Amino acid sequence: MTRTIQNVTILGSTGSIGASTLDVLARHPDRYRVFALSGYRQLERLAQQCRRFRPALAAVPDEDSARRLGGLLDGCPVRILAGESALAEISAHDETDVVMAAIVGAAGLPAGIAAARAGKRILLANKESLVMAGKVFLDACRQGGASVLPIDSEHNAVFQCLPNGRNGAGVRRILLTASGGPFREMPLERMADVTAAQACEHPNWKMGRKISVDSATMMNKGLELIEAHYLFDMPDAGLDVVVHPQSIVHSMVEYTDGSTLAQLGNPDMRTPIAHALAYPERIESGVDMLRLAEIGRLDFEAPDLGRFACLRLAREALRAEGAAPAVLNAANEVAVESFLAGRIGFLDIARLNERVLGRLGGEAAGSCLDSVLDIDRRARAEARAFVEGACP
Repeated sequence: MTRTIQNVTILGSTGSIGASTLDVLARHPDRYRVFALSGYRQLERLAQQCRRFRPALAAVPDEDSARRLGGLLDGCPVRILAGESALAEISAHDETDVVMAAIVGAAGLPAGIAAARAGKRILLANKESLVMAGKVFLDACRQGGASVLPIDSEHNAVFQCLPNGRNGAGVRRILLTASGGPFREMPLERMADVTAAQACEHPNWKMGRKISVDSATMMNKGLELIEAHYLFDMPDAGLDVVVHPQSIVHSMVEYTDGSTLAQLGNPDMRTPIAHALAYPERIESGVDMLRLAEIGRLDFEAPDLGRFACLRLAREALRAEGAAPAVLNAANEVAVESFLAGRIGFLDIARLNERVLGRLGGEAAGSCLDSVLDIDRRARAEARAFVEGACP
């Protein structure tokens, strides 16, 4: 049987998800072709990827980056696009079949909307698209005929445990698992002195700095609750979090008959990437098989909301609806950036998020991309004002 090769565009190819996606694609040259890549700061790494995979297009943030990348490519025949429109152009390009949306944070939303409007198969690793603009993003998918497959290990696990990947009759609850991060057992009074290096040292997963800090505060799990609400049309009452330090059970779905289905696997993002790329088929991902006898035990516990205030705030934002999730996401991005830069302390992340959510979280949700981005801009300004006050 002759198989049609699919063209894959990777938004954020130099990050951990992008690199894992390229690893999976390289294992299946008969099924996939790398059509376009994008990078932000790591231009040397982007150049290496371009030389190896020979995409038709590469997107960078500005003309200076384009000149630098062109020099690094040394004659490699890749067309370089620059500027704000570049990401949307490669996402919606007529020759793009699949878009891996792996840009971290709000920066990935416009390109995700462009892919949705163009009817692409979207592999969604950018949870912020749904947290900021759940209804706007999903409406664009419906209108454009796009399909969305979740890449976050938790949501991909839920997708695998639901009938046809959708919520329906008989589903009672979705349980997202959380590792608890590096500070699960650290006394709260010691967490004020946590450094950026400590926060980025995740015990199980290899991730970028921003998502590592989000895992350490458990804001990542809070954002995933909001994402699950939109992905699976599940109300807040049907969503819960359980701490599972081994990161082997990636999430669970509880049914009304007493059954609970779980998806298990080694903590390696190539598993959900391979699943979403080939769905409904299965392909080899390069991940080792799970050896439960060697693991020996699987532990579960309730999250400590006193220790992890960010998880509590995300639950409050989900219940408030309106602009609250977008406000919380914007505040948190500024908070994490400021923490990594040494401008605020680890516990200040939750304090900043709570202040900004209290100031702006009661507004109505954005009804279009521009209004969502306006809410995001104002929340960031409020968050930066907090940082300036903390660091006069």
